[in-house]
Amino acid sequence: MGLELIAAIVAAIACGGVALILRKIAGGRLPAWIVPAAAALGLISYTAWSEYSWYGRMVTALPEGVAVVWEDDLPQALRPWTLVAPLVTRFVALDTRQMVAHPAKADLILADAYGFARWRGVDRWIVAVDCTGQRSVRLSAEMKISDAGELEGGEWVPFLPEDQTGVVACRRPG
Repeated sequence: MGLELIAAIVAAIACGGVALILRKIAGGRLPAWIVPAAAALGLISYTAWSEYSWYGRMVTALPEGVAVVWEDDLPQALRPWTLVAPLVTRFVALDTRQMVAHPAKADLILADAYGFARWRGVDRWIVAVDCTGQRSVRLSAEMKISDAGELEGGEWVPFLPEDQTGVVACRRPG
């Protein structure tokens, strides 16, 4: 976050500096307010670019085999422009390289999931996916999968259309 603040300040100074140089070249015929206006435009432009490109930059940086299964692009009350131009601020990715089937139930898949959110660190958890039952659960310390492949200490959640965890985890090769 600190580096983004510095980058925003640099963008503002650069745009203000360009406006100042143009004002000098024009012999002062450009109004004085053009310098702070250009600085403000640089600051706002960089901030918008940074916010809207964050998701794409993060997804591009994911290693091969890590698939995005959910993204939050719902409109936000404090950002009314997201009604027109949705902004992804959180997403979940599933590590398909480390998925394993339960020894007693081949249609019960265990996989690592990673939660990414703007301005936060990465969260990691294990998700159990019951392909036959079309349901999944985020495992916690209070929950476990028994040797027979049964969930203990928690409740399954049916697959939701906006969450592709089941689609990705239950995908069969070939």
